[in-house]
Amino acid sequence: MKKSIAVIKVGGDVLLNEEERFGLAKNIRDLKDADWDIVILHGGGTQVDRLQKQHGLQSRKVGGRRITSLEDLLVIKQAICGEVNINLVQLLQNEHLNAFGCSGNSGKLIVAKQRPPQIVSGAGNEAIDFGEVGDVTEINVALINTFLAAKLIPVIATLGVEANSGRVFNINADTTVVQLAKALSADLTLLTTSVGGVYKEIGNEASRIKVIDKTIADELIATKVIQGGMIPKIEEALSVSGKVAIVGPQATGTFLSIAEGNTDFGTTILSN
Repeated sequence: MKKSIAVIKVGGDVLLNEEERFGLAKNIRDLKDADWDIVILHGGGTQVDRLQKQHGLQSRKVGGRRITSLEDLLVIKQAICGEVNINLVQLLQNEHLNAFGCSGNSGKLIVAKQRPPQIVSGAGNEAIDFGEVGDVTEINVALINTFLAAKLIPVIATLGVEANSGRVFNINADTTVVQLAKALSADLTLLTTSVGGVYKEIGNEASRIKVIDKTIADELIATKVIQGGMIPKIEEALSVSGKVAIVGPQATGTFLSIAEGNTDFGTTILSN
């Protein structure tokens, strides 16, 4: 019998807080104990920003999306494939979860092509050249299934590789996790963040928006309740079938609760 598959996007900010690290590992442990197959994709924006600053580079983002020069790409490789990937794998191994760290260019796990200049939500009407940024064209499902069959949890750093040249691109984790979830026909897709959902007023738990569909999302973007990096996160999540949610990892039992269809935690995204 085919196991249920959970695809989990881990934001780099989650790894900076002890409570969130502990909660993430426990929640993933809960899913594994419930016999779920798990695939993890991670970025590391906070770690990239910090390392850029150390190298004298300025972080540049438009509409919540990172512009990437060749110098920026070097730093991104160091931060997400080095610091974040290794620390996340270690965290899971400490919880007796057999995680396998890799990046999207390993084994052509994530094939991508360079993103052409384009107009993006929240950035006006001018086309933006994102530089060394790629858009996903293919997911190596067979290789991921090989990891899962070996009882491994693949932990994938969000890089993509050009099919014929081996050229590496920075790829948006929120965009990529959607492609990953679709390719794997995931039963559960979780976008983990420190904030843990969408709020009308950050810090006010009573203002948590439990469910978002496209109509609500458009209204929240127009009124700037949703802005910056949350815009692509929501826009992409709206196209995923199965259960989808933006959630924080702090409380144990959160991931399983969402898998069971509850809205007690985070923000559930209803597909178009």
